[in-house]
Amino acid sequence: MRALSEFNNNTSEHELFVFLYERIISKEISTFSELKTFAAPILGNKLIHPVIVRAFDLIKRLYWGFFSKLSPKTHNKLWKELVIPDKDFPDAGDLKRNLQISNLYIIMMDIHGYTKFCMDSRKNLSMMHVLDKGMENEAGRISSSCGAISHRERGDEIVAVAASASDALTAALAIIDYFSKTKVVKDPNIKTARTGDAVALPVFKISAGITGGNTTSPLIITEKGHLAGFLLNSGARLQMRANELSPKESKLMVAKQVQMNFEKENAVNKCAIAKNNTIYFFDTGHIEFKGVTIPSCEVVFNPRDHYKQKYNAEMLGLIEATRENLWSQRIFSDLMQLIMKAAQLMPPFSITPPSPMEGISMFTNKSLEQLCHKATVAYVSKEDYANAVALLRTIIDIIDMIPSFDRLVVDYLKGIYAIYALILDSYNANINNQIEAKAATIFPPDKHHTWLAAKRGMAVYDKLCEMGKSHPGIESKKSLWLSLIKQKESELAFSLYSGKK
Repeated sequence: MRALSEFNNNTSEHELFVFLYERIISKEISTFSELKTFAAPILGNKLIHPVIVRAFDLIKRLYWGFFSKLSPKTHNKLWKELVIPDKDFPDAGDLKRNLQISNLYIIMMDIHGYTKFCMDSRKNLSMMHVLDKGMENEAGRISSSCGAISHRERGDEIVAVAASASDALTAALAIIDYFSKTKVVKDPNIKTARTGDAVALPVFKISAGITGGNTTSPLIITEKGHLAGFLLNSGARLQMRANELSPKESKLMVAKQVQMNFEKENAVNKCAIAKNNTIYFFDTGHIEFKGVTIPSCEVVFNPRDHYKQKYNAEMLGLIEATRENLWSQRIFSDLMQLIMKAAQLMPPFSITPPSPMEGISMFTNKSLEQLCHKATVAYVSKEDYANAVALLRTIIDIIDMIPSFDRLVVDYLKGIYAIYALILDSYNANINNQIEAKAATIFPPDKHHTWLAAKRGMAVYDKLCEMGKSHPGIESKKSLWLSLIKQKESELAFSLYSGKK
């Protein structure tokens, strides 16, 4: 056939398909509606419908990109959300390109240790192929069994799309199960156990982020079938936040909307993870990026982290206090209360700092609680703000030595300390100015004389030091500088780090 007009009852299905194939390959036809329009003169012949269906499968493979494997049989919910159905061909239709629908969720996943595994396996490429197969085929199979569709993206990234919050959470946790060799998702219809050569792969941890579930977050499907738009970017930001909070363990962060929709979906008919009480949501405040704020939650699924649920109320209190800018007292008090509660509930720890801090040579859960109480008294009761902020700094130094301490709490602690330290600088400057202005009345005559002498002495001391630095008797500055560089050579390694730790 060289033209559609040459079609007749003697034309074979193969010949017709080859004819349509050439039109599709050349991009003359790239959508199902274009295919129907092109083939309209012969569509009355029901015998050619199987050829039209085969041609549609070719269009999907070439032009649907991320969604090339989508079908109403394997992904019924997604099909209804993403495809404009055709009335004559129920299993065919056109992919929507601009989406603003509430029942759509993006899952972004990143595998920890992928780069190291590639380096370690460079002499055993077969294992790299096994991992690649797991990321593409096995993750895709698991996603499909959860009602989602996934693809391996750049390097160690997996992106998935689901049509419900329950499907999205189940798919993310099931993929984590596969790579981490865990059994969080207890659903007999979802097989996450490794088989064949994949059993030999090491345990991999995954950071993941899920967003979606509202009409204000658009998703664009490009002409080549790739994903773009705010929904994708916000999912990536949540995944990055999960990695920041837990660079060595699996963690799942979701937008608050995902939690709300999950709870609505499971109010009556519960999915497996809801039936088994597999997860709970721990509020983590707002994530900001590029001028956008996303209310977020951590999905806690590891049994050893379940203690966090018992200080969720304290975390919510601190989040509310920071949102309302209650810096005068409540933020400090709420922060100390949160750290004390976290120290009480977390697994026991015992650390020895390089030198005693606040007279303590060994810190345990109890001594950290006591230090927080001391800081609260200094701030609230004694109004000793300088000491209170100094104790915050000490608490940071101690907690930094406790790897198991909740990184989210640490982030709030460091961010709040930075603001109080900034206030303290201005506070001290103001106090010093007042002392300067009122020294004659603040100090008794003999002390005032001493204060004036000390002030003059400091100024003279500074001037003499500057004079002394230029004296020829001082060792050559260049020689001293270069000798110090040589002495500290082992401490001066510099590199720019990019990516996961």
